Amino acid sequence: MRFEGSESSIFYEQFGDGPDIVWVSGGGGLGSDWHEFQIPYFSPRWRSTTLDNRGIGKTRCDVPLPWPVESFSNDLAELIEAVCSPPVAVVGISMGAAIVQQLALDHPELFFSGIVTGTGANSRGWGWDYQEAEIEFRRQGGRLDGMMAVTHYAATMYPARALGDRELWPRLRRMLLDWIDSGENEASLVPQWEMSLRYDQADRLTSCRVPLHVIAGAEDVQAPPQDQMEVAELVPGGRYHEFEGMGHCSIYGHTHNVLNPFIEKLILDDLNISVRSE
Repeated sequence: MRFEGSESSIFYEQFGDGPDIVWVSGGGGLGSDWHEFQIPYFSPRWRSTTLDNRGIGKTRCDVPLPWPVESFSNDLAELIEAVCSPPVAVVGISMGAAIVQQLALDHPELFFSGIVTGTGANSRGWGWDYQEAEIEFRRQGGRLDGMMAVTHYAATMYPARALGDRELWPRLRRMLLDWIDSGENEASLVPQWEMSLRYDQADRLTSCRVPLHVIAGAEDVQAPPQDQMEVAELVPGGRYHEFEGMGHCSIYGHTHNVLNPFIEKLILDDLNISVRSE
């Protein structure tokens, strides 16, 4: 399905019936990333909406680069208002978490629950160096393909014990190879990662009215736990949940069987609080 926003023609899909959950992917990620591991669990009880962010997949945006985080957030706000029944629950990972945080700052009325994982208030230190190196490598004509790309990204997406699991690794390898072979990561890296490198919400998060849940993997290499804890500490009413043995993308194919019911419990609790306050 397609929604024509003020700046982007947004490709989205919806599954199930019930209260709304909107799933926001990270840099290089498609809306369909949620389909294998989250949608089957949630669709019997919830209406789930997934989307391709601007810069990737079937979504189209002709506005000149660079795109600030506010532009990604505005796309999401327009889509929620058009195809969902606000207030909604919004779940974001990595770059998608930054988009969710911006949405919470600019449109708190759209939320009854906000959940972010693999996040930070800004990019600094290791996170800055890692992303800047990737962007400059692409701008100089470099690219990563095939198994070189798979092994490069796997090491930053999953913890060591997942990579060393002789039954799990072939499944993760297949999933990552399909992603790399699609070419979407290369096509989207500069327009999407540039935003992830430049955004800074630290000052504004102290006035955030949405009590965000921050879910951190103790072995998250891309977004170290201390960066994620900072978001929870900055947001009034923010709550920090850390899981041992999980990495940046454990929600996809590694520990989704643990995280899905945990996320649903958070959303249900927030929904009950929202209903009682009306």
